[in-house]
Amino acid sequence: MRRTKNRRQTGIMRQNPNILVIGAGAVGGIVAGMLKQKGHDVTLVAKNVNAAKKISEQGIELIGFCGNITEKIPTVTRVTDIKKMPDIVLIATKAGDMPQAAKDIAPMLHEQSLVVSLQNGIVEEELATIVGKARTVGCVVGWGATLHSSTKMEMTSKGEFFIGFLDKAKDESLQQLASILSNILPVEISDNILYYLYSKVIINSCISTVGAICGLTLGKMLNQKAYRNVFLAVIDEALNVADAMAWEIPNYAGRLNYYSLHDRTKLRQHLYLRAFGFKYRRLKSSTLQSLERGKKTEVDYFNGFIVKKGRAYRTPTPVNEALIRIVHEIEKGTRVVSEDNILEVWS
Repeated sequence: MRRTKNRRQTGIMRQNPNILVIGAGAVGGIVAGMLKQKGHDVTLVAKNVNAAKKISEQGIELIGFCGNITEKIPTVTRVTDIKKMPDIVLIATKAGDMPQAAKDIAPMLHEQSLVVSLQNGIVEEELATIVGKARTVGCVVGWGATLHSSTKMEMTSKGEFFIGFLDKAKDESLQQLASILSNILPVEISDNILYYLYSKVIINSCISTVGAICGLTLGKMLNQKAYRNVFLAVIDEALNVADAMAWEIPNYAGRLNYYSLHDRTKLRQHLYLRAFGFKYRRLKSSTLQSLERGKKTEVDYFNGFIVKKGRAYRTPTPVNEALIRIVHEIEKGTRVVSEDNILEVWS
């Protein structure tokens, strides 16, 4: 009883909390490496046995906007191998792998532990059912990262983090988490983190999913009217669902205002999207990259979230449903990536 009380009093507010990063992909590797470089007590979980050994003994290599960093990080292959009760858990797996990662770590948490989702898509509601709503922190990763090898990652663009609890105001523990993550990039605390997560879901539902079914870069997609129409339809459906939920969706990355696309005349909408496509013309869908590697995609956490909430609030989402169906058929091998797929969504 006394031990529990001491843990509750100390909890995450110790000066150097124990940090566990689950997932050694591009985002997880960069987060773990940069925090370790800043002197934080970090342990990394990497499934790849050889990668885990190399990161522990030789170090993880980071390049790009984060600078050139090589940092040795204590790395294990299973959550059950960790030796310290974590104060902060940063789950950086694919969205579909989050539930198992959360179940693995749940028995090792103390009352004040925070569990942070670094996934694309919205998984926080499911995460909260596993580790508890009070421990769950939503996080938008507003910067880019690429995995070059199992031990080499590149920060491809700068940005920020947005973090927040699902249904309670910020406290000292969340402020401390923000201070820790600010060693990587700026952090903003939000009282409406689901709104920010949904904003990112919308852009992923356009760029990642539509790019996956056709195989084109963003510039080539948005140079064609049919693709622009699909983008606009995805946004319209997403905003209709948001209206039904009484959610006010912020600009994505502080710049992309979905409501202006929702309300503009059609010509202005198309001109804006063409300009947007030209600016990011070389961008390749992350969902397409998953399909090319034979991996399961995260479409159920992008367009799937819009569809799930649409059904719950009786708001139609036929375009998003069609995109999900096509991606799943490509995953199963019953359909190929092709520009012809767009004809089933918009003709």
